[in-house]
Amino acid sequence: MTVPGALTYPEISSQHEAIAKAWEQLLARQDWIRNYFMNPKYDETIFIGSGSSYYQALTMASTFRKWTGKAAAAHPSSEIFLFRDAAAARNKKMLLVGVSRSGESSEAVLALESVKASPDWDVCGVTCYEQSSMAQIAECLVSPLGKEKSTVMTKSFSSMTYMMQTAIAYASAKPELIDEMSQLPGLCESNVKRADEFVQPFVQRHDFNKFIFLGMGSYFGLAQEASLKLKEMSYSWTESFGTLEFRHGPKSVVDEGTLVCLILSEQARGYELKVAREMKDYGAAVMIVTAKASDDTAFADAVFQTGGELLSDEARAVLNLPALQYFGLYTAIKKNIDPDHPRNLTQVVKI
Repeated sequence: MTVPGALTYPEISSQHEAIAKAWEQLLARQDWIRNYFMNPKYDETIFIGSGSSYYQALTMASTFRKWTGKAAAAHPSSEIFLFRDAAAARNKKMLLVGVSRSGESSEAVLALESVKASPDWDVCGVTCYEQSSMAQIAECLVSPLGKEKSTVMTKSFSSMTYMMQTAIAYASAKPELIDEMSQLPGLCESNVKRADEFVQPFVQRHDFNKFIFLGMGSYFGLAQEASLKLKEMSYSWTESFGTLEFRHGPKSVVDEGTLVCLILSEQARGYELKVAREMKDYGAAVMIVTAKASDDTAFADAVFQTGGELLSDEARAVLNLPALQYFGLYTAIKKNIDPDHPRNLTQVVKI
C-alpha cells in the first residue's frame, strides 16, 4: 500500500541539500551571470513561468528590481507567446528568462521559441533538467538536486528561486548581498527541521474551512505559491492576496473558520501586522511566518520563526517555504489525501 506523502515528504525535507548544491553550481556559472544579468544591453528582463514557476518568477522579478535597480517584470508564459504586445514594450532590447522545473512546459517552450528569432529579444532560463527542451532552446542555469518524483513542486521551487536570486546578487555587484545569499545553505537545514516540528502538531490541533495567505513585495509570489501548494495537495479552499490589498473587499470572507497566514516582511512589518490583528478581531485564526517573533506578534495563534533576521527580506525568501510546504502536506494527510498524486494533475503540463 502506498504511504501518503512518501515522495513529497522527503523532497520537502531535503531542500537544504538542493539549495547547497545550487550554490555550488552557480559559483561555476559566473559566465551565465555576466552574459545575461550583468549585460548592459538589456532594457528590461522578463521572467516567465506557469503555475508554481510563475509564482517564483514574481519573486525573482521583485528581487531583480530591488537589488539591481533595473527594469524587470514577471508574466505567465502564455502571455508572451499569445499577448506579447500587451505584456512587453516594443522597440526595446529584452531578456526573457524561462522558469520551468522540467524544462518541458509547453507554454514556457512556446514563449521562448516565439521570440528567439527576434533581434530585440534574447533568451535564457533556469530548470532542473539539463537535457530538457528548454535547455536546448536557451542557455539555462540548472539546479542539480531540484529534480522531483512527486507532482507538486517543493525543493525545485526553493532551489531554483535561491539559485536565481543568488545570480541577481552577483549581478548587483553588492558584496553584502552575495554574503547574505552565501549564508542561506547553512541556515536552511535547521529551518527545515523546525518547520516540520512546528507545522505537524498545528495542523492536527485545528480544523479550518478556508485558508488565506498574505504577502507583499518579494513575498507576494510566495503567498500565491503557499495557496497553490495547499490547494494542490489537499483540495482545500484557499486564496492569496497582497497583505494590504486583502483589506479592500476580500476580507469579507473572514469568519471563525478561517486561517489567515501572513508571510511577514520586515520592510512593511508594522503595516502588515495591523492587517493580521484586524483579521484576528474578525474571528480568524492567525499564523505568522517571520524572521523573529517579538511582542508585536504575541496576538497570533501561531508564529513560526525562520531565522535569518539579519538578512534582507529578499534573501530570506526561501526560508519561508518549508513551513508553507509542510502545511500543505500535513493538511492532505489529515484529510486522507495522498499529496504525491493530486487528482487531475501531472508533473509536466503540455498543450
